[in-house]
Amino acid sequence: MHATDDSTTPHDHVLGQRAAGGWMFLLEAARDMRTTGALAPSGRALAHALTEPVRSQAGRPLSVLEAGAGTGSVTRSLIHQLPTGSRLDIVEANPRFTGRLRDLVRTHPHLAGRSERIRVHEAYVEELDVGRRYDAIISALPFANFDPRQIEAIMGRYLELLRPGGLLAYFAYRGTRRARSLLPSRNQARRHRAAEEVLADYRRRYATGRSTVWANLPPADVWHLRRPAGSLPAASRTSAGAAAGW
Repeated sequence: MHATDDSTTPHDHVLGQRAAGGWMFLLEAARDMRTTGALAPSGRALAHALTEPVRSQAGRPLSVLEAGAGTGSVTRSLIHQLPTGSRLDIVEANPRFTGRLRDLVRTHPHLAGRSERIRVHEAYVEELDVGRRYDAIISALPFANFDPRQIEAIMGRYLELLRPGGLLAYFAYRGTRRARSLLPSRNQARRHRAAEEVLADYRRRYATGRSTVWANLPPADVWHLRRPAGSLPAASRTSAGAAAGW
């Protein structure tokens, strides 16, 4: 009898998860492009740019939220960058993705003995309430697919969840403005313009920087925003609450 070949390493397991995740992401995009928002997971360069708020605050335990984690391409980058003693909440509304994310957390070799500090929540981020604030929020939500009311609700909730001085990173694919101009529906085009105006208003008030990731398909701009110290401006609180129906 020949011995079973059990030479698979933890690294091989992670690579297998990543490859399978790419196919799963493509299938979910075909099923519901509106909520998935892309045809492939974020590339490594984009994941690196999105996780800058974690690296910039390294040296102490952090409380981090990842929203719209998909199959975990950015999550894998976060896992390796979290300072010792940090907590990570992952929120994803797609139940097929959340199952995969829980498996990633359970089996990732870097999390041996530490997986209890990472929790996966099947929910919309507007509904998330875990009783704590975050030093950093990493958002991969497909804002280009949302209407202005949804974006206002999400961005307002992000600011509420951040600690004063906390950092938010989100991205937008380049070229979407040109693509919007080709939309056959005027209502769709108006919705896209209004959605972009909501994001632009938040950038004017809170942005600290932008970087362009050309090594991604498609290329993307990554925006970093900071919640101001002290109370939020009244306009942010009231507009976010109205948009969410609070």
